[in-house]
Amino acid sequence: MTNAATETPALSAGSPGPRQGWRWAPAWILAYVALWPAPGYAEGVLVLGALVAIFKLVASRFRGGTELLSTQAWALTSVLFFAYWLPELVSAFDAVDPARALREAAGDLRYLPFLWLAASAVANPRGRRTTFGGLAVIIGIWTIDALLQALSGTSPLFFGIDTLKHAISGRGMCSAAEIAGVDRLSGVLGPCNLKLGLVIASLSPFALYAAGRRLGIAGWLIAAAAVGVVVVLAGSRASWITYALVLLFSGWRLLGWKKLLGVFAFGALMLVVLGIASSNVRERLVRTTHVLTADEQGVDTALSGRSRIWGAAACMVRRHPFNGVGARGFREAFPTCDPQRGEIAQWGEGPALHAHQIVLEVLSETGAFGLLLWLAGVALAWRAWRFADHAARERARPAMLALAVTVFPLNTHLAFYSTFWGGLTLLLAALYAGSLLAMAGERRRIDD
Repeated sequence: MTNAATETPALSAGSPGPRQGWRWAPAWILAYVALWPAPGYAEGVLVLGALVAIFKLVASRFRGGTELLSTQAWALTSVLFFAYWLPELVSAFDAVDPARALREAAGDLRYLPFLWLAASAVANPRGRRTTFGGLAVIIGIWTIDALLQALSGTSPLFFGIDTLKHAISGRGMCSAAEIAGVDRLSGVLGPCNLKLGLVIASLSPFALYAAGRRLGIAGWLIAAAAVGVVVVLAGSRASWITYALVLLFSGWRLLGWKKLLGVFAFGALMLVVLGIASSNVRERLVRTTHVLTADEQGVDTALSGRSRIWGAAACMVRRHPFNGVGARGFREAFPTCDPQRGEIAQWGEGPALHAHQIVLEVLSETGAFGLLLWLAGVALAWRAWRFADHAARERARPAMLALAVTVFPLNTHLAFYSTFWGGLTLLLAALYAGSLLAMAGERRRIDD
């Protein structure tokens, strides 16, 4: 009698046995994420993991073993990496700063073995439970910490990290000017790394799916409300859009459309209340309403100067249509393409550092060649999802949603070719590929 098991590696006659992945891989991935508040240590974990993985994974592969990753997961993880990295390499040859662009491309090769490590972390049921559950716990702890900061004015976790940094080096994580200039909830990442809203919003699917699975609708609603308050108070309107998408696509399957409309109505009311209670939220809501003026200056104000940046990006695309100005070359190319040269920008002095929009970033920095490869990566990721069975989709759904909302094109973004945001995006891609294709070709199990 044949029994299809959704969370048990299938066995067939003569098969070598279930794939075990790496027992320590989930801990390595969770350590990397947990150390994001200390970027140097997180980068050290990534590099060390890449060095270890490049020996263990490649050696295992050459022995013909697939005990670490299925062939399909190995292939999709690698393809998604090269869809990201090859545009970076090709853009370097005639970049604004070729030496820097080549260094960036060479350095980013470290991501490939680390992505194999990440995919291996979710290659079996135990690894998925540990990794996805661990990410949910991390987001939960960071959310509670941020809520405590909203109430008391201090993030307990960042206070502990800052105190430890003082004890070790005699100086804090952030300068006095950065601390004085903070205008939003910073949480564990601190006032000199104001990315809390975007990080929480992008990783929130892991927390919401875990809460819904363990505590049902009540758990999902409590988690959604807590995370929502933090995302709003963290100030980034891009994170508001990201989180709205997470609520939409995670909530409709659990609640149905009618109840989900009630959730969004409650969310709108909560946004108004927070706007009344917080001057920073109120200022962002007022700034957003400027788009209704139908005036170019009003739109630019509503977008915090983004329209000026996007105009410069379009100029770079026209001047470098094939391979762009080079990955991370936006700031060097900006002055010659600035459509309002000489005027004070909405963000203050200095050039824009990146395009703040994924399509324009890829086009301006890596050109049409880069966009085609990114689209090819999207198409292959979608094809894998389309042809996966129901069980595979269910186990990959949190990672899929996290990746999809992070690269959602109708939004503004951090720089995808930066160390932090590029690493986060590639990590989500590897978790998606590893969880979706973990059991590809292993669905048969024989029970006699």
